[in-house]
Amino acid sequence: MAATSDTVHITPLTDAEDAEAFQRINAAWISELFSLTDEDRRVLDDPVGQIIAPGGAVLIARTDDDARVGCVALLSYPGDVFELSKMGVTPETQGHGIGNALIRAAVEHAAARGGRRLFLGTNSRLQPAIHLYERAGFRRITKDDLPVDDYYARADILMGMDLTTVNTDAPHHPAGDNGARQARAESLPANVSSSTTDGRHESARSRR
Repeated sequence: MAATSDTVHITPLTDAEDAEAFQRINAAWISELFSLTDEDRRVLDDPVGQIIAPGGAVLIARTDDDARVGCVALLSYPGDVFELSKMGVTPETQGHGIGNALIRAAVEHAAARGGRRLFLGTNSRLQPAIHLYERAGFRRITKDDLPVDDYYARADILMGMDLTTVNTDAPHHPAGDNGARQARAESLPANVSSSTTDGRHESARSRR
């Protein structure tokens, strides 16, 4: 079913089908534009063990008929820092605001879990994604601002965001709600809703 007619819901990864979609969507775009590394495979093949169990999260965008059409990961670091990583949207559903909605859901999820800073690494070849990040409020940073020394070699652009100013109390409006605020309407298309759960793991191992 087309993303333009279905409502797209963004929820945490819950089962093996979600994990398979996370692997498949990311492996497709990384292989097309770059090369899958051993680190990529380790994370994509085990999102629960490598991302969720250490304190992070994986969010899945799905249609009403449960087709997985996009995903994004949040990796947890010490000091209430999160990394936005492994975001992708299926080719047939691109251009309908799903990427923008995934970013916004990830930002709000990280802030709701007590995050103070959010960062990401991207590549200058991914101009559409860079524009989405800038629209969401990310700003350019340097390697000195990262919580790790050995970051992805293919990331030639680093971006960050202060999460302490993010409003996590804004209501989520389902499709067709005429009471949606303009700010929310700009970040989530009318046919996209977000419902993410809270709860923080004790461990803070980092995985990209």
